[in-house]
Amino acid sequence: MVMMGEMWNLGSTMGTLMLVYTLFRQFFPHHLQLYFEKYFRKVSGFIYPYVEITFDEFAGDFFKRNEAYSAIKSYLGDKSSASAKRLKANVVKDTESVVLSMDYNEEVTDKFEGVKVWWSANRTLPSTQRISWFSDDDEKRSYTLTVHKRHRELITRSYIGYVLKEGKERATRNRRRKLYSNNPSHDWHGYRRSKWSDVPFEHPATFDTLAMDSNLKEEIKNDLIKFSTAKDYYVRIGKAWKRGYLLYGPPGTGKSSMIAAMANLLDYDVYDLELTAVKENAELRRLLLDTSNKSVVVIEDIDCSLDLTGQRERNKTEKDKKDEDRSDPITKKIKEDEKTESKVTLSGLLNCIDGLWSSCGGERIIVFTTNYVEKLDPALIRRGRMDKHIELSYCCFDAFKVFAKNYLEIDSHSLFGEIETLLGETEMTPADVAENLMPKSNNDEVETCLSRLIEALNDAKKKKKAEDEARLMAEKKEEENKEVKENGVATAADEVKENGVTVSH
Repeated sequence: MVMMGEMWNLGSTMGTLMLVYTLFRQFFPHHLQLYFEKYFRKVSGFIYPYVEITFDEFAGDFFKRNEAYSAIKSYLGDKSSASAKRLKANVVKDTESVVLSMDYNEEVTDKFEGVKVWWSANRTLPSTQRISWFSDDDEKRSYTLTVHKRHRELITRSYIGYVLKEGKERATRNRRRKLYSNNPSHDWHGYRRSKWSDVPFEHPATFDTLAMDSNLKEEIKNDLIKFSTAKDYYVRIGKAWKRGYLLYGPPGTGKSSMIAAMANLLDYDVYDLELTAVKENAELRRLLLDTSNKSVVVIEDIDCSLDLTGQRERNKTEKDKKDEDRSDPITKKIKEDEKTESKVTLSGLLNCIDGLWSSCGGERIIVFTTNYVEKLDPALIRRGRMDKHIELSYCCFDAFKVFAKNYLEIDSHSLFGEIETLLGETEMTPADVAENLMPKSNNDEVETCLSRLIEALNDAKKKKKAEDEARLMAEKKEEENKEVKENGVATAADEVKENGVTVSH
């Protein structure tokens, strides 16, 4: 009570001084203001013997989230629920847990080696001219630590480090992994900082449930685990602690499931980066800077995400250009907007994933996926950027056995031999195999599901055979036409020769 009374009196005195100071700045010349400010700071230092340290949510030019802010928030969680009078409550999805945190302009106390400190949560609202479209993401948030100046050294040298370490450990223990997606650029109002939206990451895929070649599966698992424990190695060789994976293969071969299995194995967050929603290279850098460590950054269908080489524009025919010229003004405007939709360049993307900016953060995995690896620029997928190239192809017998275990709970069956033979003779994606194995009703038995798969494989085999025969016939016909054309030229040459005409070349 004595301390509260003391701080109340100090607050009243400081308030009076601030009022006088404000009036002085309004009515006195600038050179007198500078002179007065010098002595005002000295006087306030005697009257208010406390030191205030502020930890903003974002550091620098709003480029990167301040890790200290997040650690302090975790550290103050239990203390806030125990002593704060005003709390904010969030319900964790799919659980009955309620997470409590200190409300804004609320204060809690803490003790460290017998020294009492005060923590307060603050926020600054946007200026009045922007208040009409104000949202929670426009405010500037911070925590302020207040301590008597006689304890400055203890607090700055020991206490703050203790808070950050303890906060990070608590955040790790209570962490729920998330799936992030980037917001469109037009949602970034001024200082709006919600570059990413998130939902809990709950994809159930693991390497045990992945249907693929068992040797390749073990190779990928070992590579991921080795990467996650190699911080000192990357420091020693002078490389950013990141690793690139290129997943390629036909649609339905399990590329998305592979990404989920990677994240679940390493307990990483997933950032699904949609390049078409990014306006320019600078914005791409801000997005990647705002990703956390221990994360998987994914760009799916990289060959379709952006026209990084400008090939689309060069391939326009004269007819296309004439059609554009004749189009109505509204259509022209839409097409012009599409052209300026994104200015992200190949060099900008490469610099973010492998240049100087890639070193801002660590323990990150970058994954590109594509159905057509041959369409990608070699510079984009060279070793060192995409360190490991993984081909996910059609279903093999090893993959089928995983499906049989997962879907039908069997390890062997009399029909397995026939299925193994058919899988070796035709091409079927893992997605199609899984769809045929999945029971369609409660009455479907194991043999029914396996028989349905065999029927589908036989149909695929017949279709492939028919396509191969049609292709051979087309090639044979083309060869015959070529021979007829060559024979016709030869006959004409013979006739010219017989007629005694000499052809000069």
